[in-house]
Amino acid sequence: MGEWNLAPEIHNWQIATMVEAAVSQSLKAHRQKRSLTIQKLADASGVSRAMISKIERGDAVPTTSVLGKLAEALDTSISQLIGGRVASSAVVVRAEDQPEYRDPRSGFVRRSLSPLYHGRGVDFVQNSLPPGQATEPFPSHRAGVEEHLFVQSGQLAVTVGSEIHKLSAGDFLFYPANQEHSFHNTGNDEAVFFIVIDGTGAQAANK
Repeated sequence: MGEWNLAPEIHNWQIATMVEAAVSQSLKAHRQKRSLTIQKLADASGVSRAMISKIERGDAVPTTSVLGKLAEALDTSISQLIGGRVASSAVVVRAEDQPEYRDPRSGFVRRSLSPLYHGRGVDFVQNSLPPGQATEPFPSHRAGVEEHLFVQSGQLAVTVGSEIHKLSAGDFLFYPANQEHSFHNTGNDEAVFFIVIDGTGAQAANK
């Protein structure tokens, strides 16, 4: 069994800075791996060329919506863009080693809980959203991608396509993710919810 550990003296703000740096490096690496110019990535993602350049230089912190658009255009996941670890066997991922990304606009926090498994297509994430805040729409995933959402605490309205689902603590929601989806905290307390993003259906369709 493998373990990943960061030095105990590394604090949360330092981890956040490390994740932001990882995003700029990872975005450029993924783009170059696919032999895409910044302009071609801009055309494919709908994110401006100027914004992509700023992110790669570390001069801008993208929203989670922008990260989602870039991830889809690069045929990867947000977790991979924020520095998720790749595993091939049983692995323990300590709490301090789970990449956490904070949306600069809404305060939405996305923590990647699971390692990335080649060929598995499953991503397990913890999310939190401050009271009254809403995310920008996340872009449509490929056909076959499904999301399983569980609300741990708080009140949450989930918009999937044109439908709005109002959820409370303990509620579960399944939805095909090949359509825009967004999250709105309709309560007075922080909303905490978990999502399993299952891309195995999309992988099977591409074989």
